[in-house]
Amino acid sequence: MSGLFYLDEVTHEEKRAWILGIAAIVSYAAYLVVVLGRAGGRPLAEVPYVATLLWTVGASIVATIVLSIVAALVSGDGGKDQRDREIGRFGEYAGHSFVVIGAVAALLLAMAEAPHFWIANAVYLAFTLSAILGSIARIFAYHRGFQPW
Repeated sequence: MSGLFYLDEVTHEEKRAWILGIAAIVSYAAYLVVVLGRAGGRPLAEVPYVATLLWTVGASIVATIVLSIVAALVSGDGGKDQRDREIGRFGEYAGHSFVVIGAVAALLLAMAEAPHFWIANAVYLAFTLSAILGSIARIFAYHRGFQPW
């Protein structure tokens, strides 16, 4: 079996990467289900989305914080070492590319005078993809090794 199934062998920072990635996927999927379910044949730009977006983002943040605290209490991990900090930085750098892409997409949509729905959803998707890519980069660095330049 892989180290993934042995939670005692996984560092706290890797657990946090898993928590963040899964929370991002679950919250965005819940958002899509609710918003697409409300469409009912009308254009998506007319679907009420603001409250759902705020609730799913808020729930994701709260879930990430609570689960990270629980993971820290259960594992009793000592804290970050230099390798954890470098892997964390690597994951952040990898994820930031989607934040930039989302900002450019939102800017272009705003200049094209697109409905607010599309601008907000471009930003939300970019933040979600950033969290997922950053988490994947961290997890791969923990499992495959990390070689800073």
